[in-house]
Amino acid sequence: MARKRVGRRQFGAIRKLPSGRYQARYVGPDGVLRPADRTFATVTDADLWLAKKRIEIEDGRWLDPDAGRITVETWAYRWLASVEPQLKPKTRALYRGLIRSRIAPAFGDREVAAVRPIMVGEWVAAMGAEGLSASRIRQAYRLMSQVMRSAVANGLRRESPCVDVRLPRMPETEPHILTPLEAARLVRETQQPYDVLVALLAFAGLRIGEAFALRRSDVDLAAGLLLVDENLSDAGGVLTFDTPKSHQKRTLALSPSLVKRLAVHLDGLPAARDTLLFTTRSGTPLRYNQWRKACFDPAVTAAGLEDVTPHDLRASHASWVADRHGVMTAARRLGHSNGSVTTRHYARPVPGRDAEVAMAMDGWLGDERHGGPEVAREWHADGSGTEDGASEAP
Repeated sequence: MARKRVGRRQFGAIRKLPSGRYQARYVGPDGVLRPADRTFATVTDADLWLAKKRIEIEDGRWLDPDAGRITVETWAYRWLASVEPQLKPKTRALYRGLIRSRIAPAFGDREVAAVRPIMVGEWVAAMGAEGLSASRIRQAYRLMSQVMRSAVANGLRRESPCVDVRLPRMPETEPHILTPLEAARLVRETQQPYDVLVALLAFAGLRIGEAFALRRSDVDLAAGLLLVDENLSDAGGVLTFDTPKSHQKRTLALSPSLVKRLAVHLDGLPAARDTLLFTTRSGTPLRYNQWRKACFDPAVTAAGLEDVTPHDLRASHASWVADRHGVMTAARRLGHSNGSVTTRHYARPVPGRDAEVAMAMDGWLGDERHGGPEVAREWHADGSGTEDGASEAP
């Protein structure tokens, strides 16, 4: 039976199919004539669908239905290629690994427009059931979220499916904060010349990759300054020199004792400005796992310490500085853009400070033998209290 044309609109057309149902077609913003994604029982239903599609186009909400048919794997790699120039080598390797091992097996051949929130939730749950760590699951989900946000931004779908997904909680881990004396003991127990490297981790707050990348030109002995402008990372076995994390270059003031140690160490190095301060015995750049196993961990044991990592030295430095000089000073020395990162991941309260605060409070609140009323009067006199004697809310 021949198809019967029922009507034609300037925007679209409706025709009756041999089955007795009606097909609606419309011209998209790109000038292509497209059929509706379904047929309709009545002309009225088809006309209503066309009216909604027209409003969608006029409001700028129209999406090309063909665009979303690209597979998730293809789009993920296309997105990665567009952002790779801005990523550090280690991050690039991480993203490629996650796409290959986590995203592609679950969504690789599925169309971008066909992914639903329930699928993403099931994917996250499956990774948990598989025994994947909370950190790895969250990394995979964050990457999937970036890929899907890019799909939305490029008109492949209207909304991201990465919503309302319950992610596993990260285990509460606290850095091992050493006292300055413990850190100094660890430095003494570390074999030369890596004792200077450990001293820089603890008493200058460097990241391990920043310490591995230091060169002779970064040290200004006369001024007692250290320039931190490079980082050595190991991505899949490939060593790469790059800028520090978050591109936060900084100049650090060093203690006189640390300057003396560096001066002695520099005397034994080649004079070239690009000479690395710390290398293997054969002169190659250090690799973290090898250096830690051969040098750092034995020194920890020799110093009578347990469960100490190179990262703990940086956290200890942050805690010492924050306690004496404030969080913002600690953040600057560590190369953080704001103090919240420092307090969340590094600096911790120094033991005993709470008891000191309690004793100070006793001096303010105590009886006359402790100077209570006098202290209270002085407190109000210098403007620290309110005029009616009541303290203001914080």
